[in-house]
Amino acid sequence: MKKSVIKTPISDFVEKYALSSAVRFHMPGHKGEDFTGSEIFDLTEIDGADSLYQASGIIAESEDNASEIFGCKTFYSTEGSSLAIRAMMRLIDLYAGLKGEKTTILAGRNAHSTFLSSAIAIGFKVEWIYPEKGNYLSCEITPRRLGKILSSSKKLPAALYITSPDYSGNIADIKGLAEICKKYGVILAVDNAHGAYLKFLTPSSHPIDLGADICVDSAHKTLPCLTGGAYLHISNDAPSVFAERAKNALALFGSTSPSYLILRSLDKLNAYLNDGFKDKLRKTVNAVSEIKRELSEKGYALIGSETLKITVDANGYGYTGKELNAILRSENIFSEFYDDKLLVLMISPENSDEDLIKLRNALLSIPRKTPIIDLSPDFYIPKKIMEIKEAAKKPSYIERVERSVGKVVSEAIVKCPPAVSVVVGGELVDEKVKDLLIKYGIEELILVK
Repeated sequence: MKKSVIKTPISDFVEKYALSSAVRFHMPGHKGEDFTGSEIFDLTEIDGADSLYQASGIIAESEDNASEIFGCKTFYSTEGSSLAIRAMMRLIDLYAGLKGEKTTILAGRNAHSTFLSSAIAIGFKVEWIYPEKGNYLSCEITPRRLGKILSSSKKLPAALYITSPDYSGNIADIKGLAEICKKYGVILAVDNAHGAYLKFLTPSSHPIDLGADICVDSAHKTLPCLTGGAYLHISNDAPSVFAERAKNALALFGSTSPSYLILRSLDKLNAYLNDGFKDKLRKTVNAVSEIKRELSEKGYALIGSETLKITVDANGYGYTGKELNAILRSENIFSEFYDDKLLVLMISPENSDEDLIKLRNALLSIPRKTPIIDLSPDFYIPKKIMEIKEAAKKPSYIERVERSVGKVVSEAIVKCPPAVSVVVGGELVDEKVKDLLIKYGIEELILVK
């Protein structure tokens, strides 16, 4: 079957304008003059450039192209998955409101901090699903576990919100969860920020293709897009209000000055993804799989099933994640994330064969040592005192973690990466919470007065 030709209307317009010697009496103030090297392509909503949140021209055409590629209604964000998550939660809240219901979201506790800020801004109630094992970055939710939760619920939530893939590389059974959600009439919303590439595996493992109603992808995390490029995807089977009001939801939280540099990047990405990307991805997946096999034979304990992420249990190899990261840094190799236990390496098809060989050789050259046995807890369930939004509305002050015991958190202070919180607004800081916060490098909290 012959592939359709994907055009690049935004990129074409921007490039034509940049080369036209136009005299710019419009924003931005640099007027296209070179300062960092990108100014000539940096535009605003001039005639013909369309408008992101009222798209009817080249942006609408480009988003239609992305929708064709992903097989569902797809909208652009130039402010990352953070904007798309807020819009996603607004749409769910809107849907619940149209049914005359107050919004409760059932969510995995390893939710990104943007989900927490959405709860404050929108005001929905959160019911947490806590990890049964692992650490604060992961929260396994199986279809069986979800079924038990929903079957025993006095009032069903509006939606289930999960993070998959999570920061450690664990992937949820989206298909199984979608079946349970449909059985109970619950929306399945997925933070797929780390998994945009899943669409292009064979077969596709993208959440929408597996039954999710709505999800977000960060194009910039695993695809060759400028930082800030992201998608809001809406299933063809989702409530119609989602697609109808998506632009309004994005505009509610988004800047009125979206980056045309990022829009151009998202636009050019459509043609790239449609022309041989699957083959390039397959080659990279095979190469990473081989590296993982060799690392396992060397004695490394690897975490998660995500194909383009190598997550090392550093303690099991006799190191901390910080120590392994320092060794790689000495070889000019930079990781995505590390802490006392883990080292996370994110790979994409844009990594060259030489990149992968260098990473492989560096990791295999590290001698295995006696495993580090850390008996301190990786997660603890804090006591809930009040709802997230209620806590955020209270008078508050900033305090050192060491002096926070007995106090209630007003707003979580979260390190990014990984932007996942040990304690959230409305929860009590006790000695165990304090110890975990110190362990994960959080020095201050915003507390209720």
